[in-house]
Amino acid sequence: MTRTADISHRPSPALAALSRNDDGLSIGVEFPLDNDFARFSRAESDAQFGIPDLSHQRRRAELADRLGFKALWLRDVPLWVPAFGDAGQVFDPFPYLGYLAGVTESILLGTAAVVLPLRHPLHVAKMAASIDQLSGGRLILGVASGDRPNEYPAFDADFESRGERYRSAVDTIRTAWRESSGPDNAIKVLPAPAQAEIPLVAVGRAQQSTDWIASAMDGYMTYHRSGPLMKPVVNRWNHAVPDGQAKPVLTTMLVDLLEDPWAPVEPIRFGARLGRNSLVRYLAELEESGVAHVALNFRPSSRPVEQAMEEVARHVLPSFS
Repeated sequence: MTRTADISHRPSPALAALSRNDDGLSIGVEFPLDNDFARFSRAESDAQFGIPDLSHQRRRAELADRLGFKALWLRDVPLWVPAFGDAGQVFDPFPYLGYLAGVTESILLGTAAVVLPLRHPLHVAKMAASIDQLSGGRLILGVASGDRPNEYPAFDADFESRGERYRSAVDTIRTAWRESSGPDNAIKVLPAPAQAEIPLVAVGRAQQSTDWIASAMDGYMTYHRSGPLMKPVVNRWNHAVPDGQAKPVLTTMLVDLLEDPWAPVEPIRFGARLGRNSLVRYLAELEESGVAHVALNFRPSSRPVEQAMEEVARHVLPSFS
């Protein structure tokens, strides 16, 4: 396959729908749609901490679609290391995205993120293009370098060189997509994406410089900070993005939505415990900082996830529509 260093920014319908340009903040949800981090849930369940209940995921994904959330985000946890962290949504993101493409209609589908150095880039290119076709052009491919050193020896991969392999993989994936519509007699990865090109979003720094990410990728997803702390991050990013290009900053947020709508903000790791009115103000600060999209994660929810999702849809989403 011919390689190229041209990894310039290309417009994407999915990314444009997510970031909505000057229309303000959009709000999605992050899998697993479970509250297995909540204290009562662990006490009432025999499941091991960090492994979510998978029995309600389809119903909750369909609910998120109906309620008007903008995107569903899945993580990539190739191997579960109990001492290091949780198991994500357990299912591998690619077959799960294919399944979700068939049971949802309009919600965008994103990965946050595929551990790129542990997968062959041509397989990633083919699987992503397949999902994009099956979903009608709804895929946003977030990719990371991975932060769990225990996984790398199991894959016979070198942890220290993951940044270099990440850059090479991004080049290979973009080349595969662009050549999928090339001459009929050429070797190519099929299918071609439904979008002109699937947006590639850097999730975390991935061992790269800000300048490289801003030049090579279509967007940047960073870990959660409050609005005032996020503003300088967004400013640095916007300064690095080439002139004339709009590349959004995305983030996630753990949320424990309390029944009292006026409950004040109580910071928790990577998020907050708060009432819905406080959540509106909190998200407005993130919007003001320049963040384009927030993926809410309900794992620490002390209430049933459906209740929290429906309350956010009814009372929070309209403030950002």
